[in-house]
Amino acid sequence: MTRIVVVDDHPIVRAGIVGLLETEDGITVAGEFASGEAALAELAEARPDVVLMDLRMPGLGGVEATRRIARGEFPGAADLARRPGVLVFTTYEDDEQILSAIEAGASGYLVKAAPAAELIAGVRAVAAGQTVLAPSIAAQLVARVREPVPRLTPREAEILGLVAQGLSNPAIAARLVIGESTVKTHLLHVFEKLEVSDRTRAVTRAMERGILPGTSSASR
Repeated sequence: MTRIVVVDDHPIVRAGIVGLLETEDGITVAGEFASGEAALAELAEARPDVVLMDLRMPGLGGVEATRRIARGEFPGAADLARRPGVLVFTTYEDDEQILSAIEAGASGYLVKAAPAAELIAGVRAVAAGQTVLAPSIAAQLVARVREPVPRLTPREAEILGLVAQGLSNPAIAARLVIGESTVKTHLLHVFEKLEVSDRTRAVTRAMERGILPGTSSASR
Protein backbone atom coordinates (compact mmCIF):
# COMPACT_ATOMS: atom_id res chain seq x y z
CA MET A 1 0.00 0.00 0.00
CA THR A 2 1.40 3.38 -1.06
CA ARG A 3 0.93 6.01 1.62
CA ILE A 4 0.39 9.62 0.49
CA VAL A 5 0.37 12.93 2.31
CA VAL A 6 -1.32 15.87 0.56
CA VAL A 7 -0.10 19.41 1.31
CA ASP A 8 -2.20 22.22 -0.18
CA ASP A 9 -3.58 25.34 1.47
CA HIS A 10 -6.77 25.43 -0.64
CA PRO A 11 -9.37 23.23 1.13
CA ILE A 12 -11.50 22.53 -1.93
CA VAL A 13 -8.52 21.61 -4.10
CA ARG A 14 -7.09 19.48 -1.29
CA ALA A 15 -10.39 17.67 -0.81
CA GLY A 16 -10.60 16.95 -4.53
CA ILE A 17 -7.08 15.51 -4.62
CA VAL A 18 -7.71 13.38 -1.53
CA GLY A 19 -11.00 12.12 -2.99
CA LEU A 20 -9.29 11.14 -6.23
CA LEU A 21 -6.42 9.33 -4.54
CA GLU A 22 -8.68 7.41 -2.18
CA THR A 23 -10.52 5.82 -5.10
CA GLU A 24 -7.33 4.16 -6.33
CA ASP A 25 -6.42 0.61 -5.35
CA GLY A 26 -3.13 0.35 -3.52
CA ILE A 27 -3.10 4.01 -2.44
CA THR A 28 -4.08 5.40 0.95
CA VAL A 29 -4.04 9.02 2.10
CA ALA A 30 -2.08 9.08 5.36
CA GLY A 31 -2.63 12.78 6.02
CA GLU A 32 -3.67 16.11 4.56
CA PHE A 33 -2.28 19.49 5.60
CA ALA A 34 -2.82 23.15 4.73
CA SER A 35 0.77 24.28 5.30
CA GLY A 36 4.35 23.16 5.09
CA GLU A 37 4.80 23.60 8.84
CA ALA A 38 1.85 21.36 9.68
CA ALA A 39 3.03 18.67 7.27
CA LEU A 40 6.57 18.60 8.65
CA ALA A 41 5.31 18.39 12.22
CA GLU A 42 3.27 15.25 11.49
CA LEU A 43 5.31 13.68 8.68
CA ALA A 44 7.12 11.08 10.76
CA GLU A 45 3.87 9.87 12.29
CA ALA A 46 2.11 9.69 8.90
CA ARG A 47 5.06 7.76 7.39
CA PRO A 48 4.20 8.53 3.77
CA ASP A 49 5.95 7.13 0.72
CA VAL A 50 5.06 10.26 -1.25
CA VAL A 51 4.30 13.85 -0.28
CA LEU A 52 2.13 15.64 -2.82
CA MET A 53 3.25 19.23 -2.40
CA ASP A 54 1.78 22.54 -3.51
CA LEU A 55 4.33 25.34 -3.94
CA ARG A 56 2.79 28.61 -2.79
CA MET A 57 1.31 28.46 0.68
CA PRO A 58 1.18 30.87 3.63
CA GLY A 59 4.15 30.53 5.93
CA LEU A 60 6.55 27.80 4.91
CA GLY A 61 6.28 27.41 1.13
CA GLY A 62 6.50 24.21 -0.84
CA VAL A 63 10.10 24.68 -1.97
CA GLU A 64 11.47 25.08 1.56
CA ALA A 65 9.25 22.27 2.88
CA THR A 66 10.60 20.05 0.09
CA ARG A 67 14.17 20.98 0.98
CA ARG A 68 13.63 20.07 4.65
CA ILE A 69 12.05 16.75 3.74
CA ALA A 70 14.91 15.89 1.39
CA ARG A 71 17.45 16.74 4.08
CA GLY A 72 15.57 14.99 6.85
CA GLU A 73 15.09 18.24 8.75
CA PHE A 74 11.78 17.47 10.44
CA PRO A 75 10.76 15.91 13.76
CA GLY A 76 11.21 12.14 13.82
CA ALA A 77 13.06 11.96 10.50
CA ALA A 78 15.74 9.71 12.00
CA ASP A 79 13.09 7.13 12.91
CA LEU A 80 11.96 6.63 9.30
CA ALA A 81 13.36 3.77 7.23
CA ARG A 82 13.50 6.14 4.26
CA ARG A 83 12.47 9.69 3.52
CA PRO A 84 9.38 10.17 1.36
CA GLY A 85 9.67 11.36 -2.21
CA VAL A 86 8.15 14.76 -2.93
CA LEU A 87 5.93 15.20 -5.97
CA VAL A 88 5.24 18.87 -6.59
CA PHE A 89 1.67 19.38 -7.79
CA THR A 90 0.97 23.00 -8.59
CA THR A 91 -0.52 25.45 -11.05
CA TYR A 92 2.84 27.15 -11.66
CA GLU A 93 5.04 26.45 -14.69
CA ASP A 94 7.53 29.25 -14.09
CA ASP A 95 11.16 28.32 -14.81
CA GLU A 96 12.40 29.63 -11.48
CA GLN A 97 9.74 27.74 -9.53
CA ILE A 98 10.51 24.52 -11.39
CA LEU A 99 14.26 24.75 -10.90
CA SER A 100 13.94 25.80 -7.28
CA ALA A 101 11.74 22.79 -6.50
CA ILE A 102 14.03 20.35 -8.29
CA GLU A 103 17.12 21.83 -6.65
CA ALA A 104 15.37 21.48 -3.29
CA GLY A 105 15.07 17.73 -3.86
CA ALA A 106 11.66 17.17 -5.46
CA SER A 107 11.31 13.81 -7.20
CA GLY A 108 8.73 15.10 -9.64
CA TYR A 109 6.82 18.13 -10.88
CA LEU A 110 3.29 17.97 -12.27
CA VAL A 111 0.81 20.75 -12.99
CA LYS A 112 -2.77 20.70 -11.73
CA ALA A 113 -4.08 20.86 -15.27
CA ALA A 114 -2.75 17.31 -15.78
CA PRO A 115 -5.27 14.48 -16.29
CA ALA A 116 -6.10 12.41 -13.23
CA ALA A 117 -4.40 9.37 -14.75
CA GLU A 118 -1.15 11.34 -15.06
CA LEU A 119 -1.28 12.30 -11.39
CA ILE A 120 -1.92 8.72 -10.28
CA ALA A 121 0.90 7.44 -12.49
CA GLY A 122 3.18 10.14 -11.10
CA VAL A 123 2.41 9.18 -7.51
CA ARG A 124 3.14 5.52 -8.23
CA ALA A 125 6.36 6.37 -10.06
CA VAL A 126 7.70 8.57 -7.23
CA ALA A 127 6.78 5.88 -4.70
CA ALA A 128 8.90 3.50 -6.78
CA GLY A 129 11.86 5.86 -6.63
CA GLN A 130 11.50 7.28 -10.12
CA THR A 131 11.59 10.90 -11.31
CA VAL A 132 8.46 12.38 -12.89
CA LEU A 133 8.14 15.52 -15.00
CA ALA A 134 5.08 16.76 -16.85
CA PRO A 135 5.82 16.89 -20.61
CA SER A 136 5.51 20.69 -20.61
CA ILE A 137 7.97 20.92 -17.71
CA ALA A 138 10.46 18.57 -19.36
CA ALA A 139 10.28 20.63 -22.54
CA GLN A 140 11.04 23.81 -20.60
CA LEU A 141 14.06 22.25 -18.93
CA VAL A 142 15.40 20.97 -22.23
CA ALA A 143 14.98 24.43 -23.74
CA ARG A 144 16.75 25.91 -20.72
CA VAL A 145 19.74 23.61 -21.20
CA ARG A 146 19.92 24.58 -24.86
CA GLU A 147 19.90 28.31 -24.18
CA PRO A 148 23.03 30.19 -25.25
CA VAL A 149 25.51 30.44 -22.38
CA PRO A 150 25.62 34.04 -21.04
CA ARG A 151 29.03 35.68 -21.41
CA LEU A 152 30.47 37.26 -18.29
CA THR A 153 33.49 39.51 -18.34
CA PRO A 154 36.59 38.16 -16.55
CA ARG A 155 35.95 40.53 -13.66
CA GLU A 156 32.27 39.54 -13.40
CA ALA A 157 33.23 35.86 -13.39
CA GLU A 158 35.90 36.51 -10.76
CA ILE A 159 33.45 38.31 -8.47
CA LEU A 160 30.79 35.64 -8.93
CA GLY A 161 33.37 33.00 -8.06
CA LEU A 162 34.10 34.81 -4.80
CA VAL A 163 30.36 35.02 -4.10
CA ALA A 164 30.24 31.24 -4.57
CA GLN A 165 32.96 30.94 -1.92
CA GLY A 166 30.71 32.78 0.53
CA LEU A 167 32.44 36.17 0.52
CA SER A 168 30.38 39.29 1.24
CA ASN A 169 30.53 42.39 -0.95
CA PRO A 170 32.90 44.20 1.46
CA ALA A 171 35.16 41.11 1.61
CA ILE A 172 35.21 40.87 -2.19
CA ALA A 173 36.05 44.57 -2.47
CA ALA A 174 38.92 44.15 -0.02
CA ARG A 175 40.20 41.03 -1.80
CA LEU A 176 40.21 42.68 -5.21
CA VAL A 177 41.19 46.14 -3.94
CA ILE A 178 38.19 47.82 -5.54
CA GLY A 179 35.26 49.81 -4.20
CA GLU A 180 32.23 48.06 -2.75
CA SER A 181 30.05 50.07 -5.15
CA THR A 182 32.06 48.59 -8.02
CA VAL A 183 31.37 45.09 -6.72
CA LYS A 184 27.66 45.86 -6.54
CA THR A 185 27.69 47.22 -10.10
CA HIS A 186 29.38 44.09 -11.44
CA LEU A 187 26.90 41.88 -9.59
CA LEU A 188 23.97 43.81 -11.03
CA HIS A 189 25.38 43.13 -14.50
CA VAL A 190 25.74 39.45 -13.60
CA PHE A 191 22.14 39.30 -12.36
CA GLU A 192 20.93 40.87 -15.60
CA LYS A 193 22.92 38.49 -17.81
CA LEU A 194 21.87 35.41 -15.86
CA GLU A 195 18.27 36.64 -15.50
CA VAL A 196 18.20 36.24 -11.71
CA SER A 197 17.50 38.57 -8.81
CA ASP A 198 19.77 37.41 -5.99
CA ARG A 199 23.27 36.12 -5.22
CA THR A 200 22.30 32.54 -4.42
CA ARG A 201 20.36 32.08 -7.64
CA ALA A 202 23.20 33.70 -9.62
CA VAL A 203 25.62 31.09 -8.32
CA THR A 204 23.30 28.15 -8.98
CA ARG A 205 22.43 29.44 -12.46
CA ALA A 206 26.12 29.90 -13.26
CA MET A 207 26.77 26.32 -12.17
CA GLU A 208 23.89 25.08 -14.32
CA ARG A 209 25.31 26.89 -17.32
CA GLY A 210 28.92 25.85 -16.70
CA ILE A 211 30.10 29.42 -16.17
CA LEU A 212 31.87 28.99 -12.83
CA PRO A 213 35.24 27.19 -12.85
CA GLY A 214 34.95 23.44 -12.44
CA THR A 215 31.41 23.22 -13.86
CA SER A 216 30.07 22.57 -17.30
CA SER A 217 26.62 22.49 -18.84
CA ALA A 218 27.49 19.18 -20.50
CA SER A 219 28.18 17.53 -17.16
CA ARG A 220 24.92 18.58 -15.58
